[in-house]
Amino acid sequence: MSAASEAASAAGPARVSFWSILLIFLRLGLTSFGGPIAHLGYFREEFVARRKWLDDAAYADLVSLCQFLPGPASSQVGIGLGLMRGGLPGALAAWLGFTLPSALALIAFAVLLAHAGAAQGPWLHGLKVVAVAVVAQALWGMGKSLCPDRARASIAVAAAVFVAVLPGAWAQIAVIVIGGLLGRLLPAPAAQADVQPLHVPLGRCAGVMLLVLFALLLGLLPALAWHSDSYVLHLVDGFYRAGALVFGGGHVVLPLLQAEVVPTGWVSGDQFLAGYGAAQAVPGPLFTLAAYLGAASSQSPNGWFGGLIALLAIFLPAFLLVLGALPLWEGLRRHAAMRRAMAGVNAAVVGLLLAAFYQPVWTSAIFTPADFMLAATAFLLLAMWKLPPWLVVALCALAAGLGWG
Repeated sequence: MSAASEAASAAGPARVSFWSILLIFLRLGLTSFGGPIAHLGYFREEFVARRKWLDDAAYADLVSLCQFLPGPASSQVGIGLGLMRGGLPGALAAWLGFTLPSALALIAFAVLLAHAGAAQGPWLHGLKVVAVAVVAQALWGMGKSLCPDRARASIAVAAAVFVAVLPGAWAQIAVIVIGGLLGRLLPAPAAQADVQPLHVPLGRCAGVMLLVLFALLLGLLPALAWHSDSYVLHLVDGFYRAGALVFGGGHVVLPLLQAEVVPTGWVSGDQFLAGYGAAQAVPGPLFTLAAYLGAASSQSPNGWFGGLIALLAIFLPAFLLVLGALPLWEGLRRHAAMRRAMAGVNAAVVGLLLAAFYQPVWTSAIFTPADFMLAATAFLLLAMWKLPPWLVVALCALAAGLGWG
């Protein structure tokens, strides 16, 4: 390797502009249907297989960290990817692009007082079917890379069985911890040079400060809200706590949100269910339901204002946690003992993906032979014909809308 090449390697990968990252994630935000597990499949296809920003092992390490953290795991993975290629502006661009399409659609839904039934239709079922193909492709690729031997394949299958029998966020965390402990028994990992760095452009000191800020806000906001009549402060406190305390993301956040907005009278039970129905019809993270609830709140002086405040509040913990943890994680993951543990953790993550592939991805989409044929065709187009995911999403939605299945 030449001196110039060594210097370029030490400096990390080429920086990507704010606008480039925004456009990449905006396209994902407009086409990534199917929930958080499907989102991880879309991200892997875009950034590991297509753009080669990182390899499967580094991607799995990032996913593993975000599975440990409370909050929306897929959004945190996106924020981490943006941070590694564009710094803090890149992290913001990734979040904006992936989140705003669904958030703006749900705020508009609340403001226009549309009914949830309009968000249902055959095309929505087609989007669920294509999610089967996306997750299957991610499972296939990550399985070959991260479970190449009997030991790690066994960890993956055992993890899938465990969380299938005992579903829930805590079961997922337990599986990851157990996978790491079993990984310590595996053979020594690859040499240090083979561990692809994550290139986090933040120091450990900055990471610790961000984690401290996360904890301070979690403790101070409830106290400030308790002594204040400000609706905005109560709104920020409620949605910040919901984003900070939920493990498992996605549907796990629903009871926390319901407890914040329905008993207080901000949103009626029927309005809450209507928003949940609408959230199923839009791409991107389910956490954007917060934007609908803030906009629909009876206390909000303006629907758009309330929606944006709630959206920022529920995602702020995700930002602070992933930006704070990544600088510390990059150092830990490079130690030989940690690499052995991470080999087991990554196998367990494949197991979680396998369990999620069955429930809820497969069980919510495949009901008839026609559904299976559509999913198999989508998998063929993605895995063998290498069509872009957004095009396969559009084709499957069109096929379902025209009555195939």
